[in-house]
Amino acid sequence: MNKVTKIGVIGGGQLAWMLGLAAKEMGLSLWVQTPAATDPAVAVADGVCYGAIADGATTAQLAAQVDVITFENEFVDLEELQSLEQQGVCFSPRLASLAPLLDKYQQRHFLQKLGLPVPPFAYLGDRPPTFPCVVKACRHGYDGQGTFILPDEQAWQQFHQRWPERPPQGFLVEAFVPYVKELAIMAARSPQGEIALYPVVETRQVDAICRHVIAPAFVDPPVREQIEAMARQILTALEAVGVFGIECFLTASGEVLVNEIAPRVHNSGHYTIDACVTSQFQQHLRAISGQPLGSPAMQVPAAVMVNLLGLAAPQVDYGAKREALAALPQAHLHWYGKCQAYAGRKLGHVTVLLPEPQAALPMIQHIEALWYGAPVAV
Repeated sequence: MNKVTKIGVIGGGQLAWMLGLAAKEMGLSLWVQTPAATDPAVAVADGVCYGAIADGATTAQLAAQVDVITFENEFVDLEELQSLEQQGVCFSPRLASLAPLLDKYQQRHFLQKLGLPVPPFAYLGDRPPTFPCVVKACRHGYDGQGTFILPDEQAWQQFHQRWPERPPQGFLVEAFVPYVKELAIMAARSPQGEIALYPVVETRQVDAICRHVIAPAFVDPPVREQIEAMARQILTALEAVGVFGIECFLTASGEVLVNEIAPRVHNSGHYTIDACVTSQFQQHLRAISGQPLGSPAMQVPAAVMVNLLGLAAPQVDYGAKREALAALPQAHLHWYGKCQAYAGRKLGHVTVLLPEPQAALPMIQHIEALWYGAPVAV
């Protein structure tokens, strides 16, 4: 692999922003492709190619400036990128690694072929599904957008009213899993096949948006070992390069089901910036630039990460809230610098390093109370 010093990122949001900060620490140059000058990563990038995420012409401009191109999100046009790849543009992870994952329905079939357990699923037709169920847009869903929990016939009718015409790729429908915990693992693979696994963490979603992460998760060793084995199998089958996020459900009977794979750095790994030897962002850059992978080990007994979402109140003093969080012992506040705040938008996150795992839940409740006015049930 030729020496890589200039990296392009398709996307300019907070993930690209954190990749940009890590690139500066590592002496790498980072360019982004993004539509707006107000996007977070623009402030830290060495260069910007302005254009839509799925615009192949803009990606060609980006390719002329960098050694390799990676991804912040899955909103790309794969056919456009494949044309560029045939012309010699280097993507990491490879487009062949992305292809089975971009469409959620196809991703489920990929996991099924590997023999990995997944929730019962189907492509959504015109007939009402079996309730309760979860409906997900096959493409372009994120942060609660494109995900619908349908407990009954009335919810099905409301779904139809919201989506009188379905998006081109349609919807995946799956049985609602009565899980006891949502778990995730960040996994990295180098071009040489070296794999580094971060601790299994517990995540909590509210309205399909990640609200907090507990690292490490309170799970029995067999559960942790099964998720680690799944991660190795997935990354090896994909011949992946870079960091991938893998989300799972844990049921009351101890069964682990794979929920989704994100072929990029992920919200459930933000705690690694402050809690681990090598952050997920440094690790991703190491992998795609051909450097040896760093240690994924935690440097503290435990940590919690809480997303700071935009609030619905008409007037919010975000500055005062940020100061209160930053004053917490061992707190590390990350504010994304977004110019517009609205309810549910990810504006930042705070990670608090803890002396013992038992301190995780009380700390989450305290942070939730400071930011949201009341703690979420944990």
